[in-house]
Amino acid sequence: MEQVVLLDESGTGIGVADKAHVHHADTPLHLAFSSYLFSPDGRLLLTRRALHKKTWPGVWTNSCCGHPAPGEDAASAVARRLADELGLTGVRLDLVLPTFRYRAVMENGVVENEMCPVFRGRLDHDPTPNPDEVDDFEWVPWSDFVPAVLAGVRPISPWCALQVEELATLDPDPWTWPVAPTTSLPPAARP
Repeated sequence: MEQVVLLDESGTGIGVADKAHVHHADTPLHLAFSSYLFSPDGRLLLTRRALHKKTWPGVWTNSCCGHPAPGEDAASAVARRLADELGLTGVRLDLVLPTFRYRAVMENGVVENEMCPVFRGRLDHDPTPNPDEVDDFEWVPWSDFVPAVLAGVRPISPWCALQVEELATLDPDPWTWPVAPTTSLPPAARP
């Protein structure tokens, strides 16, 4: 059974919980990650979450999200989930938002409560989505996506909307975003 790492407010691991049972109305703070994959010409790979997902089913979001396993660093978890969800291997990843954190509540009361470092990667071909994880994908120019999300006219997952707000402050060109050191990650996410 897949497990997630529970965190204290400093980002230090304080235990584990089964992923299948951790998301509810009082979800504890836990470790996650998000990734944004870009084509060389600046298009973002968006994915639509599978319709049977417990949290935000069928919602469009960033390229890939997930949870590091106990003892797994964040970058290794991203690489693992890119392979599992999108059939992608060998993607070079850069840490861009090491301390991103959010809490979001679904209409049914289920809560996400995560420290969720954000990574950028480059991809020059289409993924091969796993239908158990990803319902659909599309490539969207970052220069069109950001203003649509910020204006609230592009429906997107709540974490993606919050991340886009922060990413937009880094630079309009995702290839010039500064790379953060891994020492700035929450302790539980470090190599």
